[in-house]
Amino acid sequence: MRVIGNIPHPKITISIFSMNDKYQVRFEAGPMEQIFKLLHSEVNGVEGIHKLVDEEFLQKIMDRFNEMYLSFKSAKERLSV
Repeated sequence: MRVIGNIPHPKITISIFSMNDKYQVRFEAGPMEQIFKLLHSEVNGVEGIHKLVDEEFLQKIMDRFNEMYLSFKSAKERLSV
């Protein structure tokens, strides 16, 4: 697997990987990550992935990160009680 691109974002790291016939788009925020896998035939290279990752998609990613953070925080609080 090799890094073939990045998408700039002020709050999260977005990396694009290629391996065999698939792309992986990895979104990272602190200790959390989300990964989406796409066949090469589903998008037109890195340019197509940039189009896929639009504002609406990014907002859903950010909402999911917030849900993940709250779940993790709640679990850690239960652990320390």
